Amino acid sequence: MTNSDHNILNAPAEIAVIGSGFSGLAASAVLAAKGNAVTVFEKNPENGGRARTFSQDGFVFDMGPSWYWMPDVYESYFQLFGHTAADFYELKKLDPGFAVIFGANDVMDIPASFEDVCELFENTEKGGAAKLRKFIAEGEFKYNVGMLDMVYKPGHSITEFFSFKLFTDALKLQLFTSLSKHARQYFKDPRLLALIEFPVLFLGAMPQDTPALYSLMNFSALKQGTYYPMGGFGKVADAFKKIAQNAGVQFRNSQKVEKLEISNGNISHLHANGFCKKVAAVVGSADYHHIETALLEKDYRSYPESYWENRVFAPSCLLFYLGINKKIARLRHHNLFFDEDFEQHAIEIYKDKKWPAKPLFYVCCPSKTDQSVAPEGSENLFVLMPIATGLSDPENVREQYYQLLMERLEKFAGEDIRSHVVFKKSYATSDFITDYNAYKGNAYGLANTLMQTAIFKPKLKSKKVGNLFYAGQLTVPGPGVPPAIISGRIAANELLKFLNR
Repeated sequence: MTNSDHNILNAPAEIAVIGSGFSGLAASAVLAAKGNAVTVFEKNPENGGRARTFSQDGFVFDMGPSWYWMPDVYESYFQLFGHTAADFYELKKLDPGFAVIFGANDVMDIPASFEDVCELFENTEKGGAAKLRKFIAEGEFKYNVGMLDMVYKPGHSITEFFSFKLFTDALKLQLFTSLSKHARQYFKDPRLLALIEFPVLFLGAMPQDTPALYSLMNFSALKQGTYYPMGGFGKVADAFKKIAQNAGVQFRNSQKVEKLEISNGNISHLHANGFCKKVAAVVGSADYHHIETALLEKDYRSYPESYWENRVFAPSCLLFYLGINKKIARLRHHNLFFDEDFEQHAIEIYKDKKWPAKPLFYVCCPSKTDQSVAPEGSENLFVLMPIATGLSDPENVREQYYQLLMERLEKFAGEDIRSHVVFKKSYATSDFITDYNAYKGNAYGLANTLMQTAIFKPKLKSKKVGNLFYAGQLTVPGPGVPPAIISGRIAANELLKFLNR
Protein backbone atom coordinates (compact mmCIF):
# COMPACT_ATOMS: atom_id res chain seq x y z
CA MET A 1 0.00 0.00 0.00
CA THR A 2 1.04 3.59 -0.50
CA ASN A 3 1.35 5.87 2.53
CA SER A 4 -1.92 7.52 1.64
CA ASP A 5 -3.62 4.12 1.53
CA HIS A 6 -2.35 3.40 5.08
CA ASN A 7 -2.61 6.69 6.88
CA ILE A 8 -5.97 8.18 5.98
CA LEU A 9 -8.63 7.54 8.59
CA ASN A 10 -12.03 8.92 7.73
CA ALA A 11 -15.58 8.80 9.04
CA PRO A 12 -18.21 7.00 6.97
CA ALA A 13 -19.62 9.15 4.19
CA GLU A 14 -22.11 8.63 1.39
CA ILE A 15 -20.04 8.60 -1.80
CA ALA A 16 -21.30 8.08 -5.33
CA VAL A 17 -19.14 6.77 -8.17
CA ILE A 18 -20.37 7.39 -11.72
CA GLY A 19 -19.34 4.56 -14.04
CA SER A 20 -18.07 1.03 -13.42
CA GLY A 21 -15.04 0.87 -15.67
CA PHE A 22 -11.70 -0.03 -14.10
CA SER A 23 -11.15 3.45 -12.65
CA GLY A 24 -14.61 3.49 -11.06
CA LEU A 25 -14.27 -0.03 -9.70
CA ALA A 26 -10.83 0.73 -8.28
CA ALA A 27 -11.93 4.01 -6.69
CA SER A 28 -15.08 2.51 -5.19
CA ALA A 29 -13.23 -0.34 -3.48
CA VAL A 30 -10.51 1.92 -2.01
CA LEU A 31 -13.17 4.29 -0.66
CA ALA A 32 -15.38 1.54 0.75
CA ALA A 33 -12.42 -0.18 2.40
CA LYS A 34 -11.99 3.00 4.48
CA GLY A 35 -15.50 2.61 5.89
CA ASN A 36 -17.42 4.84 3.51
CA ALA A 37 -20.83 3.97 2.08
CA VAL A 38 -20.12 3.78 -1.65
CA THR A 39 -22.66 3.37 -4.44
CA VAL A 40 -21.65 2.88 -8.07
CA PHE A 41 -24.10 4.19 -10.67
CA GLU A 42 -23.76 2.48 -14.04
CA LYS A 43 -25.89 3.38 -17.06
CA ASN A 44 -25.42 -0.05 -18.68
CA PRO A 45 -26.85 -3.36 -17.40
CA GLU A 46 -23.31 -4.80 -17.15
CA ASN A 47 -20.33 -3.58 -15.18
CA GLY A 48 -16.79 -3.16 -16.48
CA GLY A 49 -17.15 -0.19 -18.80
CA ARG A 50 -15.22 -0.86 -21.98
CA ALA A 51 -14.17 -4.20 -20.49
CA ARG A 52 -17.72 -5.56 -20.71
CA THR A 53 -18.31 -8.94 -22.32
CA PHE A 54 -21.18 -10.52 -24.18
CA SER A 55 -21.99 -14.12 -25.15
CA GLN A 56 -23.64 -15.46 -28.28
CA ASP A 57 -24.00 -18.98 -29.66
CA GLY A 58 -21.25 -20.36 -27.43
CA PHE A 59 -18.82 -17.49 -28.11
CA VAL A 60 -17.70 -15.17 -25.29
CA PHE A 61 -16.49 -11.80 -26.60
CA ASP A 62 -14.40 -9.24 -24.74
CA MET A 63 -15.77 -5.93 -26.00
CA GLY A 64 -12.70 -3.82 -25.28
CA PRO A 65 -9.29 -4.48 -23.66
CA SER A 66 -7.46 -7.56 -24.86
CA TRP A 67 -3.77 -6.82 -24.07
CA TYR A 68 -2.62 -7.59 -20.53
CA TRP A 69 0.57 -5.58 -20.01
CA MET A 70 2.12 -4.10 -16.85
CA PRO A 71 1.07 -7.02 -14.61
CA ASP A 72 2.66 -5.37 -11.57
CA VAL A 73 0.02 -2.60 -11.66
CA TYR A 74 -2.74 -5.19 -11.26
CA GLU A 75 -0.82 -6.99 -8.52
CA SER A 76 -0.20 -3.75 -6.63
CA TYR A 77 -3.93 -3.07 -6.64
CA PHE A 78 -4.92 -6.59 -5.57
CA GLN A 79 -2.37 -6.45 -2.74
CA LEU A 80 -4.21 -3.46 -1.24
CA PHE A 81 -6.94 -5.95 -0.37
CA GLY A 82 -4.75 -8.92 0.56
CA HIS A 83 -5.11 -10.66 -2.80
CA THR A 84 -3.13 -11.56 -5.89
CA ALA A 85 -4.39 -11.96 -9.45
CA ALA A 86 -4.15 -15.74 -9.00
CA ASP A 87 -6.99 -15.57 -6.46
CA PHE A 88 -9.34 -14.59 -9.29
CA TYR A 89 -8.02 -15.84 -12.62
CA GLU A 90 -5.23 -17.80 -14.24
CA LEU A 91 -2.71 -15.60 -16.00
CA LYS A 92 -0.95 -17.17 -18.96
CA LYS A 93 2.15 -15.67 -20.60
CA LEU A 94 1.72 -15.83 -24.37
CA ASP A 95 4.45 -17.23 -26.61
CA PRO A 96 4.64 -15.64 -29.07
CA GLY A 97 3.42 -12.56 -27.23
CA PHE A 98 2.12 -11.24 -30.52
CA ALA A 99 2.84 -11.34 -34.23
CA VAL A 100 3.44 -8.41 -36.57
CA ILE A 101 2.42 -9.18 -40.14
CA PHE A 102 4.19 -7.15 -42.81
CA GLY A 103 3.11 -9.37 -45.71
CA ALA A 104 1.77 -12.82 -46.50
CA ASN A 105 5.25 -14.31 -46.08
CA ASP A 106 6.76 -11.70 -43.78
CA VAL A 107 5.65 -12.37 -40.20
CA MET A 108 7.57 -11.32 -37.11
CA ASP A 109 6.66 -13.42 -34.06
CA ILE A 110 7.63 -11.71 -30.80
CA PRO A 111 8.91 -14.41 -28.41
CA ALA A 112 8.06 -14.52 -24.72
CA SER A 113 11.76 -14.68 -23.78
CA PHE A 114 13.56 -11.34 -23.91
CA GLU A 115 16.78 -13.07 -24.96
CA ASP A 116 14.90 -14.51 -27.92
CA VAL A 117 13.56 -11.04 -28.74
CA CYS A 118 17.16 -9.76 -28.75
CA GLU A 119 18.11 -12.56 -31.14
CA LEU A 120 15.20 -11.61 -33.39
CA PHE A 121 16.41 -7.99 -33.50
CA GLU A 122 19.97 -9.14 -34.23
CA ASN A 123 18.78 -11.33 -37.11
CA THR A 124 16.76 -8.43 -38.51
CA GLU A 125 19.43 -5.73 -38.17
CA LYS A 126 23.14 -6.22 -37.42
CA GLY A 127 23.89 -4.99 -33.91
CA GLY A 128 20.17 -4.98 -33.10
CA ALA A 129 20.51 -7.11 -29.96
CA ALA A 130 22.91 -4.76 -28.17
CA LYS A 131 20.89 -1.73 -29.24
CA LEU A 132 17.65 -3.32 -28.02
CA ARG A 133 19.17 -4.13 -24.63
CA LYS A 134 20.18 -0.50 -24.19
CA PHE A 135 16.85 0.82 -25.53
CA ILE A 136 14.88 -1.47 -23.19
CA ALA A 137 17.12 -0.63 -20.21
CA GLU A 138 16.19 3.02 -20.74
CA GLY A 139 12.54 2.01 -21.07
CA GLU A 140 12.78 0.05 -17.82
CA PHE A 141 14.17 3.08 -16.01
CA LYS A 142 11.29 5.17 -17.34
CA TYR A 143 8.86 2.45 -16.31
CA ASN A 144 10.22 2.30 -12.77
CA VAL A 145 10.18 6.07 -12.36
CA GLY A 146 7.05 6.73 -14.37
CA MET A 147 4.78 3.79 -13.55
CA LEU A 148 5.92 3.10 -10.00
CA ASP A 149 6.41 6.66 -8.71
CA MET A 150 5.42 9.68 -10.80
CA VAL A 151 2.26 8.11 -12.16
CA TYR A 152 0.72 8.04 -8.68
CA LYS A 153 0.98 11.83 -8.40
CA PRO A 154 -2.43 13.53 -8.68
CA GLY A 155 -1.19 16.10 -11.21
CA HIS A 156 -2.48 19.15 -9.34
CA SER A 157 0.73 21.15 -9.70
CA ILE A 158 4.32 21.07 -10.97
CA THR A 159 5.41 21.33 -7.31
CA GLU A 160 4.62 17.61 -6.91
CA PHE A 161 7.80 16.94 -8.88
CA PHE A 162 10.05 19.34 -6.96
CA SER A 163 11.96 16.79 -4.91
CA PHE A 164 15.56 16.61 -6.14
CA LYS A 165 15.34 12.91 -6.98
CA LEU A 166 12.12 13.28 -8.95
CA PHE A 167 13.45 16.32 -10.77
CA THR A 168 16.70 14.62 -11.75
CA ASP A 169 14.83 11.46 -12.73
CA ALA A 170 12.45 13.53 -14.83
CA LEU A 171 15.38 14.82 -16.86
CA LYS A 172 16.09 11.22 -17.91
CA LEU A 173 12.51 10.52 -18.97
CA GLN A 174 12.98 12.26 -22.33
CA LEU A 175 9.79 14.28 -22.21
CA PHE A 176 11.15 16.66 -24.84
CA THR A 177 12.38 14.04 -27.31
CA SER A 178 9.86 12.32 -29.56
CA LEU A 179 9.49 8.55 -29.53
CA SER A 180 10.00 8.58 -33.28
CA LYS A 181 13.35 10.36 -33.01
CA HIS A 182 14.41 8.25 -30.02
CA ALA A 183 13.68 4.95 -31.80
CA ARG A 184 15.57 6.07 -34.91
CA GLN A 185 18.68 6.70 -32.86
CA TYR A 186 18.76 2.95 -32.28
CA PHE A 187 17.12 1.20 -35.24
CA LYS A 188 16.95 1.61 -39.00
CA ASP A 189 14.91 -1.37 -40.19
CA PRO A 190 11.31 -0.19 -40.86
CA ARG A 191 9.90 -3.41 -39.38
CA LEU A 192 11.68 -2.86 -36.08
CA LEU A 193 10.56 0.77 -36.02
CA ALA A 194 6.97 -0.28 -36.65
CA LEU A 195 7.25 -2.78 -33.80
CA ILE A 196 8.54 -0.06 -31.45
CA GLU A 197 5.93 2.51 -32.50
CA PHE A 198 2.77 0.41 -32.77
CA PRO A 199 1.54 0.93 -29.16
CA VAL A 200 1.55 4.66 -29.86
CA LEU A 201 -0.58 4.37 -33.00
CA PHE A 202 -3.19 2.30 -31.20
CA LEU A 203 -3.21 4.22 -27.91
CA GLY A 204 -1.83 7.66 -28.37
CA ALA A 205 -0.72 10.04 -31.08
CA MET A 206 1.67 10.36 -33.99
CA PRO A 207 5.05 8.93 -32.90
CA GLN A 208 6.59 12.29 -33.82
CA ASP A 209 4.27 13.98 -31.27
CA THR A 210 4.68 11.42 -28.48
CA PRO A 211 7.40 11.89 -25.81
CA ALA A 212 10.10 9.22 -25.73
CA LEU A 213 8.94 8.65 -22.14
CA TYR A 214 6.46 6.18 -23.62
CA SER A 215 9.21 3.75 -24.62
CA LEU A 216 8.31 2.42 -21.17
CA MET A 217 5.54 0.57 -23.07
CA ASN A 218 8.20 -1.22 -25.11
CA PHE A 219 9.79 -2.41 -21.89
CA SER A 220 6.46 -3.87 -20.82
CA ALA A 221 5.71 -5.41 -24.22
CA LEU A 222 9.13 -6.84 -25.04
CA LYS A 223 10.64 -7.63 -21.64
CA GLN A 224 7.78 -8.10 -19.16
CA GLY A 225 5.80 -9.88 -21.86
CA THR A 226 2.19 -10.18 -22.96
CA TYR A 227 -0.24 -12.07 -20.75
CA TYR A 228 -3.78 -13.37 -21.09
CA PRO A 229 -6.31 -13.89 -18.28
CA MET A 230 -7.93 -17.27 -18.96
CA GLY A 231 -11.63 -16.83 -19.58
CA GLY A 232 -11.03 -13.39 -21.10
CA PHE A 233 -10.52 -9.83 -19.89
CA GLY A 234 -14.01 -9.86 -18.44
CA LYS A 235 -12.58 -12.06 -15.68
CA VAL A 236 -10.37 -9.15 -14.63
CA ALA A 237 -13.35 -6.78 -14.47
CA ASP A 238 -15.23 -9.45 -12.48
CA ALA A 239 -12.32 -9.60 -10.01
CA PHE A 240 -12.41 -5.83 -9.51
CA LYS A 241 -16.16 -5.92 -8.96
CA LYS A 242 -15.84 -8.77 -6.44
CA ILE A 243 -13.22 -6.83 -4.47
CA ALA A 244 -15.52 -3.80 -4.47
CA GLN A 245 -18.51 -5.83 -3.32
CA ASN A 246 -16.44 -7.48 -0.57
CA ALA A 247 -15.50 -3.98 0.60
CA GLY A 248 -19.20 -3.10 0.81
CA VAL A 249 -19.78 -1.25 -2.46
CA GLN A 250 -23.38 -1.20 -3.72
CA PHE A 251 -24.05 -1.30 -7.47
CA ARG A 252 -27.01 0.35 -9.20
CA ASN A 253 -26.99 -0.80 -12.82
CA SER A 254 -29.11 0.59 -15.66
CA GLN A 255 -29.06 3.83 -13.67
CA LYS A 256 -28.35 6.81 -15.88
CA VAL A 257 -27.15 9.77 -13.84
CA GLU A 258 -29.14 12.81 -14.94
CA LYS A 259 -27.96 15.67 -12.75
CA LEU A 260 -25.52 16.65 -10.02
CA GLU A 261 -27.25 19.12 -7.71
CA ILE A 262 -24.95 21.81 -6.28
CA SER A 263 -25.33 23.59 -2.93
CA ASN A 264 -22.73 26.01 -1.56
CA GLY A 265 -20.15 24.92 -4.12
CA ASN A 266 -20.48 21.19 -3.42
CA ILE A 267 -22.61 18.40 -4.83
CA SER A 268 -25.44 17.79 -2.37
CA HIS A 269 -27.55 15.30 -4.34
CA LEU A 270 -27.18 12.96 -7.31
CA HIS A 271 -30.21 12.35 -9.52
CA ALA A 272 -30.47 9.12 -11.54
CA ASN A 273 -33.56 7.63 -13.23
CA GLY A 274 -35.82 9.69 -11.00
CA PHE A 275 -33.91 8.50 -7.92
CA CYS A 276 -32.31 11.15 -5.70
CA LYS A 277 -29.37 10.38 -3.41
CA LYS A 278 -27.74 12.69 -0.86
CA VAL A 279 -23.96 12.54 -1.19
CA ALA A 280 -20.85 13.78 0.59
CA ALA A 281 -18.71 13.45 -2.54
CA VAL A 282 -18.70 12.09 -6.08
CA VAL A 283 -16.10 10.34 -8.25
CA GLY A 284 -16.86 10.85 -11.92
CA SER A 285 -15.27 7.90 -13.72
CA ALA A 286 -17.53 8.24 -16.74
CA ASP A 287 -16.53 10.43 -19.69
CA TYR A 288 -15.12 13.69 -18.24
CA HIS A 289 -16.64 15.89 -20.95
CA HIS A 290 -20.06 14.26 -20.52
CA ILE A 291 -20.09 14.82 -16.75
CA GLU A 292 -19.10 18.45 -17.24
CA THR A 293 -21.57 19.28 -19.99
CA ALA A 294 -24.55 16.99 -19.27
CA LEU A 295 -24.61 16.76 -15.47
CA LEU A 296 -23.32 20.16 -14.35
CA GLU A 297 -24.67 23.63 -15.01
CA LYS A 298 -22.33 25.87 -17.00
CA ASP A 299 -21.06 27.84 -14.00
CA TYR A 300 -19.70 24.65 -12.43
CA ARG A 301 -17.75 23.33 -15.40
CA SER A 302 -13.95 23.32 -15.15
CA TYR A 303 -13.41 23.61 -18.90
CA PRO A 304 -15.23 25.41 -21.73
CA GLU A 305 -16.27 23.53 -24.86
CA SER A 306 -13.37 25.14 -26.75
CA TYR A 307 -10.94 23.35 -24.42
CA TRP A 308 -12.20 19.93 -25.49
CA GLU A 309 -12.32 20.91 -29.15
CA ASN A 310 -8.61 21.75 -28.98
CA ARG A 311 -7.50 18.51 -27.28
CA VAL A 312 -5.72 15.78 -29.24
CA PHE A 313 -7.67 12.56 -28.82
CA ALA A 314 -6.40 9.02 -29.15
CA PRO A 315 -8.24 7.00 -31.79
CA SER A 316 -11.71 5.65 -31.95
CA CYS A 317 -12.14 2.19 -33.48
CA LEU A 318 -14.14 0.18 -35.91
CA LEU A 319 -14.56 -3.26 -34.33
CA PHE A 320 -15.96 -6.56 -35.53
CA TYR A 321 -16.80 -9.43 -33.18
CA LEU A 322 -16.84 -12.61 -35.26
CA GLY A 323 -17.71 -16.22 -34.52
CA ILE A 324 -16.04 -18.60 -37.02
CA ASN A 325 -17.15 -22.24 -37.29
CA LYS A 326 -13.68 -23.58 -38.09
CA LYS A 327 -10.06 -23.16 -36.99
CA ILE A 328 -7.70 -20.72 -38.76
CA ALA A 329 -4.22 -22.20 -38.79
CA ARG A 330 -2.04 -19.16 -39.48
CA LEU A 331 -3.47 -16.81 -36.85
CA ARG A 332 -1.73 -16.21 -33.52
CA HIS A 333 -3.50 -14.92 -30.39
CA HIS A 334 -2.53 -11.28 -31.16
CA ASN A 335 -2.01 -10.33 -34.82
CA LEU A 336 -0.97 -6.85 -35.96
CA PHE A 337 -1.45 -6.28 -39.68
CA PHE A 338 1.20 -3.77 -40.72
CA ASP A 339 1.07 -4.68 -44.39
CA GLU A 340 0.25 -1.09 -45.37
CA ASP A 341 1.94 2.26 -44.68
CA PHE A 342 2.10 3.03 -40.94
CA GLU A 343 2.62 6.78 -41.29
CA GLN A 344 -0.19 7.27 -43.78
CA HIS A 345 -2.73 5.61 -41.49
CA ALA A 346 -1.45 7.68 -38.55
CA ILE A 347 -1.91 10.88 -40.56
CA GLU A 348 -5.47 9.87 -41.45
CA ILE A 349 -6.24 9.30 -37.77
CA TYR A 350 -4.57 12.32 -36.19
CA LYS A 351 -4.18 14.97 -38.88
CA ASP A 352 -6.65 14.47 -41.74
CA LYS A 353 -9.30 12.82 -39.52
CA LYS A 354 -10.86 10.78 -42.28
CA TRP A 355 -11.64 7.13 -42.99
CA PRO A 356 -8.31 5.48 -43.94
CA ALA A 357 -7.52 4.42 -47.49
CA LYS A 358 -5.21 1.51 -46.59
CA PRO A 359 -5.60 0.88 -42.87
CA LEU A 360 -3.50 -1.08 -40.47
CA PHE A 361 -5.55 -3.34 -38.23
CA TYR A 362 -5.40 -5.84 -35.38
CA VAL A 363 -6.95 -9.29 -35.01
CA CYS A 364 -7.30 -10.97 -31.63
CA CYS A 365 -7.98 -14.71 -31.68
CA PRO A 366 -8.22 -15.66 -27.98
CA SER A 367 -9.52 -19.14 -28.86
CA LYS A 368 -5.89 -19.95 -29.83
CA THR A 369 -5.13 -19.84 -26.10
CA ASP A 370 -8.48 -20.36 -24.43
CA GLN A 371 -11.04 -22.77 -25.89
CA SER A 372 -13.65 -21.64 -23.34
CA VAL A 373 -14.39 -18.53 -25.42
CA ALA A 374 -15.55 -20.46 -28.50
CA PRO A 375 -17.35 -23.73 -29.29
CA GLU A 376 -15.15 -26.72 -30.05
CA GLY A 377 -13.54 -26.48 -33.49
CA SER A 378 -14.36 -22.75 -33.76
CA GLU A 379 -12.46 -19.46 -33.52
CA ASN A 380 -13.38 -16.27 -31.69
CA LEU A 381 -12.17 -13.19 -33.61
CA PHE A 382 -11.98 -9.58 -32.49
CA VAL A 383 -10.98 -7.32 -35.41
CA LEU A 384 -10.00 -3.71 -34.63
CA MET A 385 -9.14 -0.85 -36.99
CA PRO A 386 -8.08 2.46 -35.39
CA ILE A 387 -9.94 5.47 -36.82
CA ALA A 388 -10.19 9.18 -36.12
CA THR A 389 -12.67 10.39 -33.53
CA GLY A 390 -15.82 12.13 -34.67
CA LEU A 391 -16.32 10.17 -37.89
CA SER A 392 -19.79 9.23 -39.12
CA ASP A 393 -20.04 5.43 -39.20
CA PRO A 394 -23.12 4.32 -41.17
CA GLU A 395 -23.69 0.63 -41.83
CA ASN A 396 -22.58 0.80 -45.46
CA VAL A 397 -19.20 2.26 -44.44
CA ARG A 398 -18.74 -0.39 -41.75
CA GLU A 399 -19.54 -3.11 -44.28
CA GLN A 400 -17.12 -1.65 -46.82
CA TYR A 401 -14.27 -1.91 -44.29
CA TYR A 402 -15.40 -5.34 -43.14
CA GLN A 403 -14.96 -6.64 -46.67
CA LEU A 404 -11.60 -4.84 -47.07
CA LEU A 405 -10.18 -6.17 -43.79
CA MET A 406 -11.48 -9.68 -44.31
CA GLU A 407 -10.03 -9.81 -47.80
CA ARG A 408 -6.58 -9.04 -46.38
CA LEU A 409 -7.09 -11.44 -43.49
CA GLU A 410 -8.08 -14.24 -45.87
CA LYS A 411 -5.10 -13.48 -48.09
CA PHE A 412 -2.79 -13.89 -45.12
CA ALA A 413 -4.60 -16.96 -43.77
CA GLY A 414 -4.62 -18.59 -47.19
CA GLU A 415 -8.18 -19.75 -46.74
CA ASP A 416 -11.79 -18.64 -46.91
CA ILE A 417 -13.12 -17.18 -43.66
CA ARG A 418 -16.13 -15.04 -44.59
CA SER A 419 -18.35 -17.98 -45.56
CA HIS A 420 -17.61 -19.56 -42.15
CA VAL A 421 -18.79 -16.54 -40.13
CA VAL A 422 -21.70 -17.71 -37.97
CA PHE A 423 -21.88 -14.58 -35.82
CA LYS A 424 -20.99 -10.99 -36.68
CA LYS A 425 -21.38 -7.75 -34.76
CA SER A 426 -19.86 -4.38 -35.60
CA TYR A 427 -19.09 -1.57 -33.17
CA ALA A 428 -17.80 1.93 -33.92
CA THR A 429 -17.83 5.62 -33.08
CA SER A 430 -21.56 6.07 -32.59
CA ASP A 431 -21.66 3.01 -30.31
CA PHE A 432 -18.94 4.47 -28.08
CA ILE A 433 -21.08 7.60 -27.80
CA THR A 434 -24.28 5.65 -27.06
CA ASP A 435 -22.79 3.18 -24.57
CA TYR A 436 -20.15 5.33 -22.83
CA ASN A 437 -21.10 8.94 -23.63
CA ALA A 438 -17.60 9.06 -25.14
CA TYR A 439 -16.63 12.49 -26.45
CA LYS A 440 -16.62 12.26 -30.28
CA GLY A 441 -16.71 8.49 -29.89
CA ASN A 442 -13.16 8.23 -28.53
CA ALA A 443 -12.11 4.73 -27.53
CA TYR A 444 -8.92 5.45 -25.54
CA GLY A 445 -9.13 8.97 -24.13
CA LEU A 446 -6.56 11.71 -24.69
CA ALA A 447 -3.47 11.18 -26.80
CA ASN A 448 -0.13 10.97 -25.01
CA THR A 449 1.37 14.21 -26.32
CA LEU A 450 3.74 16.31 -24.19
CA MET A 451 1.11 18.97 -23.55
CA GLN A 452 -1.34 16.29 -22.44
CA THR A 453 0.97 14.48 -20.01
CA ALA A 454 0.86 14.65 -16.18
CA ILE A 455 -0.07 18.17 -14.99
CA PHE A 456 -1.27 19.10 -18.49
CA LYS A 457 -4.19 16.65 -18.46
CA PRO A 458 -7.70 17.67 -17.33
CA LYS A 459 -7.52 18.00 -13.57
CA LEU A 460 -8.45 15.09 -11.36
CA LYS A 461 -10.20 17.51 -8.96
CA SER A 462 -12.93 19.80 -10.24
CA LYS A 463 -11.91 23.45 -10.31
CA LYS A 464 -15.44 24.63 -9.49
CA VAL A 465 -17.04 21.92 -7.34
CA GLY A 466 -15.37 21.14 -4.03
CA ASN A 467 -16.38 17.50 -3.63
CA LEU A 468 -16.18 16.31 -7.25
CA PHE A 469 -13.22 14.20 -8.36
CA TYR A 470 -12.58 12.64 -11.76
CA ALA A 471 -11.01 9.32 -12.69
CA GLY A 472 -10.43 7.47 -15.95
CA GLN A 473 -8.71 7.83 -19.27
CA LEU A 474 -9.42 11.55 -19.76
CA THR A 475 -7.50 12.54 -16.64
CA VAL A 476 -4.21 11.42 -15.01
CA PRO A 477 -2.35 9.28 -15.80
CA GLY A 478 -3.99 8.47 -19.17
CA PRO A 479 -5.33 5.75 -21.48
CA GLY A 480 -5.13 2.00 -21.00
CA VAL A 481 -6.28 -0.37 -18.27
CA PRO A 482 -3.28 -0.04 -15.90
CA PRO A 483 -3.43 3.79 -15.97
CA ALA A 484 -7.21 3.61 -15.38
CA ILE A 485 -6.65 1.44 -12.30
CA ILE A 486 -4.07 3.92 -11.02
CA SER A 487 -6.41 6.82 -11.79
CA GLY A 488 -9.12 5.29 -9.61
CA ARG A 489 -6.66 4.85 -6.75
CA ILE A 490 -5.42 8.44 -6.99
CA ALA A 491 -8.95 9.88 -7.16
CA ALA A 492 -10.03 7.85 -4.14
CA ASN A 493 -7.05 8.94 -2.07
CA GLU A 494 -7.53 12.60 -3.01
CA LEU A 495 -11.21 12.35 -2.05
CA LEU A 496 -10.27 10.78 1.28
CA LYS A 497 -7.94 13.72 1.96
CA PHE A 498 -10.81 16.08 1.14
CA LEU A 499 -13.12 14.33 3.60
CA ASN A 500 -10.50 14.48 6.33
CA ARG A 501 -9.41 18.09 6.02
